[in-house]
Amino acid sequence: MVRKLKLKKYSYILTLFLIVLFMSCQQNTAQNEEYPFTNDLINETSPYLLQHAHNPVNWRPWNDDVFEEATKDDKLVIISIGYSSCHWCHVMEEETFEDEKVAEIMNRDFISIKVDREERPDVDQVYMTAVQLMTGNGGWPLNVIVLPNGKPMYGGTYHTNEQWTSVLQKIHQLYKDNPQKANEYAEKVAQGIKDVNLIVPTEKTNDLSVTAINEGLSKWKSDWDLEWGGNVGREKFMLPGQLEFLLDEATIANDSTSLSFVKTTLDQMARGGIYDHVAGGFYRYSTDPKWHIPHFEKMLYDNAQLASLYAKAYTIFKKPAYKKISMETLAFLKKEMKNVDGGYFAAIDADSEGEEGKYYVWTEEELEHIIQKDYSLFKKYYSIDSSKKMEGGKIVLYQSLEDETFIKEHQTTQKHLGDLKASWRANLLEVRKNRVKPNIDDKIIVSWNALLINGYVDAYKAFGTDEYLNEAKSIYNAIIESAYLDDQLIHSYKKGSKRSKGFLEDYVFMANASINLYTASMDPRHLEFAQKLIKTTLIQFKDDSSDFYRFTADESLIAKIIKNDDGVIPSPNAVLANSLFLLGHIEYNRDYMANAKAMLLAMQPYLKDGIRSYTHWASLQLKMTYPYYEIAVVGDKAYVLRKELQQKFLANTLIVASTQESNLPLFKGRYVSDGTYIYVCKDNTCKLPVENIEDALEQLHGF
Repeated sequence: MVRKLKLKKYSYILTLFLIVLFMSCQQNTAQNEEYPFTNDLINETSPYLLQHAHNPVNWRPWNDDVFEEATKDDKLVIISIGYSSCHWCHVMEEETFEDEKVAEIMNRDFISIKVDREERPDVDQVYMTAVQLMTGNGGWPLNVIVLPNGKPMYGGTYHTNEQWTSVLQKIHQLYKDNPQKANEYAEKVAQGIKDVNLIVPTEKTNDLSVTAINEGLSKWKSDWDLEWGGNVGREKFMLPGQLEFLLDEATIANDSTSLSFVKTTLDQMARGGIYDHVAGGFYRYSTDPKWHIPHFEKMLYDNAQLASLYAKAYTIFKKPAYKKISMETLAFLKKEMKNVDGGYFAAIDADSEGEEGKYYVWTEEELEHIIQKDYSLFKKYYSIDSSKKMEGGKIVLYQSLEDETFIKEHQTTQKHLGDLKASWRANLLEVRKNRVKPNIDDKIIVSWNALLINGYVDAYKAFGTDEYLNEAKSIYNAIIESAYLDDQLIHSYKKGSKRSKGFLEDYVFMANASINLYTASMDPRHLEFAQKLIKTTLIQFKDDSSDFYRFTADESLIAKIIKNDDGVIPSPNAVLANSLFLLGHIEYNRDYMANAKAMLLAMQPYLKDGIRSYTHWASLQLKMTYPYYEIAVVGDKAYVLRKELQQKFLANTLIVASTQESNLPLFKGRYVSDGTYIYVCKDNTCKLPVENIEDALEQLHGF
C-alpha cells in the first residue's frame, strides 16, 4: 500500500520537500516497475513472509484485527503457513500465489494470512493438528480455510494452481449457501483439536516399571530397517532423540539388537547423501530409503541434535568417524550459520536460482574437470554410477563403503586416502564458492539455539575440546543479552523484528541447556538461570486440567496445545520433566521429582502403544525405573577429574563438580582445601569418598 505524505506548511522546507518528493516519485516508479504488487508483508522481517510481500495476493501477517475484520465482513480467512527453506512452499508460491487470477479470487472472497511457522509455532501446531485430523496427513505449505472465528472448515498442504482454485470456489460457495453446515463441521474439527490435547490423568496408585518400555520397543522394532537404518519407509527422517534413547536403553538393558540398529543407522546416515561430504552438516531428510538423495535444506535444529548424537555415540563406540561427523557438523554451523552477535541462524534454503539442490549437486563432467588427481578412485569412493543419478543426470556424493573396507578393497592406505579426500574436498569447495548460495533464514530462534548449546556441551564432554565449551557459553550469553528481557524470554529475534513472547519450548529447552552447561562449566550462574526459568515455567505455562504445561502462556487461539509427542524437535513437556528430574537430584528437590513422575505416569499408555513418538519420555522412564547415580567431584582438581569422567559413557549418571564451597546438597560440607574427592551416590546415599577415577568407577559398578 502506497502511503501519501502530508505536506507540511512551513515555507522554509518547501523546496527541500519538493526535491525529496521528486526523488521519491522516481524511486516509487522504479520499484513499481520491478514489483507491480506489494502487500502488508513488506513491513515484516521474517524472510518467509518477505518472500510473499510482492505477490498479487493481499497477504496480511497474523493479527487479531484480521479476524475482527472477517467477522464484520462475514468473510472466510485463508491461513497459509510455511517457512523460508521449504521447497514446496516456493513451488506453490510460484505456481499459484503469483497468479493474478488466483489472487483475484482470494482477494475478493477471502482475507488471506501468511504465517512463518518458525515465528509462530503455536499457530502452526493448532492448524497442523486440524489438518491431520481432517486428512490424516500434514506438512508444509499448510493451507487452511477457517471461519471468521478461526475454526477450520478446510485444510491441506501443497495444491496445484488448478486444485487451489477449485478449493477456493467450492469452499466459498459452501459457506455462502449453507453457513450452518460449515459452522457445524468447523465446530467438530475445533473440538477434535481440543480432544487431541487432552491427556487423561493416570491413577496415581500406578507405578512406573520397565514394562511400558519393553512393550513399546517390541512393537517398534518391527518397523526398523536393519539393513539401512532408520524406520522403514519410502523417505527417511533423522530423529536423534530416538537414537539417543536407544543408546541408553541398549547400554542399561544390555540390548544388543538396539545397539546394532543404532550403529547401522549412524553409519548409513554418515556415509549417505543426507550428509554434505563437501562442507559438512546434514540436510533435512532423505527422499529414498537408503539415505542417498536428500531434501536439501539445512536446519539448525537437525544439525544441533545430530552433533550431540554423534558425540555421545563416540563415547560408546569410540569410532573416529563419529567424532569426525560431530566436529565437521559444528564447524559447518559456526562457519555458515553464526550471527556476528553470537546466536545461530535458523536455516539454509533448499533452493538456489529457483532450483532445489543446485548449490550442492554435480554433473559427472564437472567432477571430472574438478578432480584431477585419482578421479577413478574418487568415483568409486563416492559411488558415482549412472544408474544412481538424480533426475537430469545430477550427482549427490555418498559413500557405499566404510573407509577401512574401501582401503582394503583398493589396496591403499589411510594416509593416502586421507590426503586425497582433503584435496578433493578443497577443490570442490573452491568451485562451490562461485555458485549462487541458497538464502539463509537469519532469525535467531531461542529454542533451537538452546539445542545447539547442548550440541557444543556434549561435544566438549565427549572430546574434551575447550573450544566447544567456550562456544556453548558464547551462545548462552548471546541469548541472555538479546532474548531475555525483564525476566522473560522471547521466541525469536533479528534486527528490526517484533519481539513475541517465548513459548514453552523456549523456556524448557533453554533451562535444559543451562543445566547441561552447568555440569560442564561448573559455573553456578548457569544453574541459577535454569532454576529461574523453571520457576517461571511452572507458574506461567501450567495447564489447570492436567499435570502438563501449555505450549503458550495464554490461550488466545481456538484450542490450547499440550505438546507431548516428539517431532523433529523434542516434546517440550518431556524436556521439562527431564529437567525437573535433574534439578530434583541436584537440589534434592522432592517436589520436582514428584512433578516429573506425575507427568510420566500419565504417559504410560503412549509409551506402550507408540514409544517411537515419545522417546524423550522413555529416556526419563529409564532414569526412574533403573538405578540412577550422582557423582559429585569436590576440590581444587575437580575440573580435571570431572572432565575425564564425562568422556566416558556412564548411562543414568549425573556428574557435577565444584572447586569451592557450595550449599548444594551434593557438595555441602564436602569441600576441603587440601584435596579433591569423588562421591558416588544413589538415592541421596553416598559411598565413602575416593580420590581417583578408577576407584569411583569401581564403586559405581558395585552399587
